[in-house]
Amino acid sequence: MSVRSAKTGGVSRHDTPTGEGGGEPEQLALIREVVRRGKQRQPRARPRTWRGAALAERDPVARVLVDKGLVHLDRYFDYAVPAAMDAEAQPGVRVRVRFGAGEREGRREGGGLINGFIVERAAESDFPGVLAPIAQVLSPEPVLTPELLRLCRAVADRYAGSLADVVQLAVPPRVGRAEKRPTPPAQPPPPSPEPGGWSRYPDGPAYLRALAEGGSPRAVWTALPGPGWPDELARAVQATLAAGRGAIAVLPDGRSALRVDAALRELVGEGHHVLLTADAGAEARYRRWLAVSRGAVRAVVGTRAAMFAPVADLGLAAIWDDADEAHCDDHAPGPHARDVLLLRAAHAHAGLLLGGHSRTVEGAQLVGTGWARELAATRETVRATAPLVKTVGDREEARDAAARSARLPTLAWETARRALESGPVLVQVPRRGYVPRLACERCRAPARCGACHGPLEATDDGALRCGWCGDQVAGTPGWRCPDCGGARLRATVVGVRRTAEELGRALPSVPVRTSGRDHVLDTVPDRPALVVSTPGAEPVPEGPGYAAALLLDGWALLSRPDLRAAEETLRRWLTAAALVRPAAEGGTVVAVADQGLRPVQALLRWDPRWLAEMELADRAELGYPPVSRMAAVTGPPEGVADLLGRAELPATAEVLGPVPMPVIPAGRPRRTGDPPPGERWERALVRVPPGSGAALAAALRTAQAARLAHRAGPPVRIRVDPRDIG
Repeated sequence: MSVRSAKTGGVSRHDTPTGEGGGEPEQLALIREVVRRGKQRQPRARPRTWRGAALAERDPVARVLVDKGLVHLDRYFDYAVPAAMDAEAQPGVRVRVRFGAGEREGRREGGGLINGFIVERAAESDFPGVLAPIAQVLSPEPVLTPELLRLCRAVADRYAGSLADVVQLAVPPRVGRAEKRPTPPAQPPPPSPEPGGWSRYPDGPAYLRALAEGGSPRAVWTALPGPGWPDELARAVQATLAAGRGAIAVLPDGRSALRVDAALRELVGEGHHVLLTADAGAEARYRRWLAVSRGAVRAVVGTRAAMFAPVADLGLAAIWDDADEAHCDDHAPGPHARDVLLLRAAHAHAGLLLGGHSRTVEGAQLVGTGWARELAATRETVRATAPLVKTVGDREEARDAAARSARLPTLAWETARRALESGPVLVQVPRRGYVPRLACERCRAPARCGACHGPLEATDDGALRCGWCGDQVAGTPGWRCPDCGGARLRATVVGVRRTAEELGRALPSVPVRTSGRDHVLDTVPDRPALVVSTPGAEPVPEGPGYAAALLLDGWALLSRPDLRAAEETLRRWLTAAALVRPAAEGGTVVAVADQGLRPVQALLRWDPRWLAEMELADRAELGYPPVSRMAAVTGPPEGVADLLGRAELPATAEVLGPVPMPVIPAGRPRRTGDPPPGERWERALVRVPPGSGAALAAALRTAQAARLAHRAGPPVRIRVDPRDIG
């Protein structure tokens, strides 16, 4: 029989039951309860650290966003602020903290130091235990401002991602030397610009006046062909600066960003804006970004990452050619520059300028809903500035001896020869390389590699090479078709280098230049030459424009199994055709494509609005984006099923699929979003009507966090508003 201690009110060590199988169960429960209560940690009003370091007198708790891009860790963690770091450990600065580790008797127990950002200082913490101290303040520079933090949070919520991933995209890596260099003082606002090229648009001058007066006009701009669009975009930025507000202009590539940078520098001079591109280098880019963050510069011209530039008092968010794939970030959570700028314009009550020679379905939707106005020239002005467009259909090309022998119809040959008398001629080819696709001449079966079953391609030295694994095949006689036994090959797709070779043989006295992914030309001189280019790599002519443009192999663009095939084809054609001189100056465009197709008709009339509205009507009838909101869930079948089973989707959600994805053979280069080689993945599409996009993203994000926290099955990928749903 046990005796309870009257002095301590606890349990003595002699109170333990003795005897074989003896003792009372309630006494054992009492012992366990006393031990459990002794181990419990009570909440503290002020934190204390493991090492007992002196803490800051005021707001000794720092809430830190750690650099862990995991959805189930998407929250702030409390740390103690040592007194020695009180002055520097302010909201927005970079710090080093110990994450996932404890210390006992001066010895580390797993984990390590990781980077993070202080987002808030507080007097108390809800954490009931002992807070770990901040290990180091990396820099006293407050780079994560409250405005930038709110933007990153909005982007993360929209794309069902983690805040840390978005902050990593928004804040460039630190370079200590850039922080030590002084920032020049801010320049006074420049004067309001003259309309310039905007006078060619009926509402152009009014749009500039609204920006210069501090307004927030929103417009979808269909730019006229010709070299004037960089100056017009720069004038919109100048008008915003004249009102004392900030501006952001996002371009798809460094070459177009340089053109706008030069135009803006010519208008307002130095010190009013910075150029943010990857080509500038890490130190220069971070130094320019700091100038914007410190308020010394109020305008930014740059590529995709510039969408997060911390411009104060944003008055204009502009994006050029928003359909270009370069505007969509491949890193999680995959934000699109257009959508980020739309969020910024809405939150900051800023103006918007969505511009391009073509028009996207998203732009047509903004105009159709009345959220933005159309900014376009009259039909008379379009006809006066556009080149003459001619087409050659597949039937005419099949009956043309010149087309069968050299892939150029007689109309294209005659147009090129006449145009070469007065200037350069652009030849757009959809594929790079020499002969990137081959097939059996007898049965038309695709030529495949014997090692990995990848597509065979011909190099310019006549050898055969696998496009996936790179294995060399010993010439054409060494290959045999596995279907019919044939030994002769034919080209199904001809690339830039082969096209340049054919044109060089046909016109030996004319220089031939190529521009593609391996080597992109910025400009070409205004003298006769053939310029063979892939889409997006067309060099800008130094003179009034190309004398002519030949758009070859239109079927290769139009036959892609993609929801955006028609829209993307017209965009690439108009981008090239806009570099050609007006029809009054002899400029001619020849497109090798069937005249009855919608993109060809839009090109002939130079009417991208018509195609965008037709595509939007089709999307509305089928329930596809942007009329609806959609998310893609991709991964192993069991993972996709588990996540969809856990997600509390909106009542209006519709799950399409899942459907199997193609198995990637070993040796084939992986693209973003492809499954690992040899693994079987599935993809399901979740569709909701307008107004339910936020609920869909939240449901998928919560389900993903629960799976990661419990390590439930294989991981899956979530992509909100995927560009490719084919």
